[in-house]
Amino acid sequence: MEQHMMDELLKKASVLVEALPYIQRFNRKIIVVKYGGSAMIDDQLKRSVIEDVTLLKLVGFKPIIVHGGGKEISRWVEKSGMEPKFVSGLRVTDEPTMEIAEMVLNKVNKSLVQLVEQLGVLAVGISGKDGGMLKAVKKYADGADIGFVGEVEKVNPKILYDLLEKDFLPIVAPIGMDSEGNTYNINADDAACAIARTVSAEKLAFLTDIEGVYKDPEDKSTLISELTISEADTLIGSGYIGGGMLPKLNNCIDAIKNGVSRVHILDGRIAHCLLLEIFTNKGIGTAIIGDKETKYYHGGK
Repeated sequence: MEQHMMDELLKKASVLVEALPYIQRFNRKIIVVKYGGSAMIDDQLKRSVIEDVTLLKLVGFKPIIVHGGGKEISRWVEKSGMEPKFVSGLRVTDEPTMEIAEMVLNKVNKSLVQLVEQLGVLAVGISGKDGGMLKAVKKYADGADIGFVGEVEKVNPKILYDLLEKDFLPIVAPIGMDSEGNTYNINADDAACAIARTVSAEKLAFLTDIEGVYKDPEDKSTLISELTISEADTLIGSGYIGGGMLPKLNNCIDAIKNGVSRVHILDGRIAHCLLLEIFTNKGIGTAIIGDKETKYYHGGK
């Protein structure tokens, strides 16, 4: 065998060896993946994400996918002759828009089920309405009524536990109901955090359109690989964190404080970003951890 071919094979072997302790540590542990952004639109990226999650399942993890669909919803709202409206970053969701949102999210949901099953893993697509999983209450945007937009009041995880126990991969659309049977569109980040807290997930991973958390958003060299919740609080207090990252980081802090071991913010535009973050010593995004957790540099993840 030629030397360069042998070198390539040895590199592959070293990657597998590096992944081994993480496979051992997280075997049979729940990981929640919030799937959104460009990775939902680009077909190649979509396949790489699904391949990652499928691999996690096959090596012993218990993944749950929670997906968004905002860009696709906006496209269908425009197709229907309506104009998408937002208040403080939240979609104004009247009754016709809610009907479109539910239709689109269910369509996205089943397309993800199809991709997973093509790779040989059984998946079940559900919405938060199924099994009364996501109980929602009406959400307001700075006091303004924005229609059928909800926030999670309570998670009933029974259907998730049942599916995981039967070896299915649950794929969740972020739609909930209130006590009167009204349907609400829920921010996928919020839904993923609420689910991760309730099932005490070992990991919660957000796939986004940025590389991670920056100390200075204007300077790409200031990407932070690891962040304790105390450091995250300090960063937020410094005023550097704004826009869509602020609620995401607050969600991360809340998840850690409520039992999730680690939260990862990843650039979903990078193929196989989940595997690179979870199975390599350093990772590629930002990991948010508890103040007493071991950092990568000290041999843990």
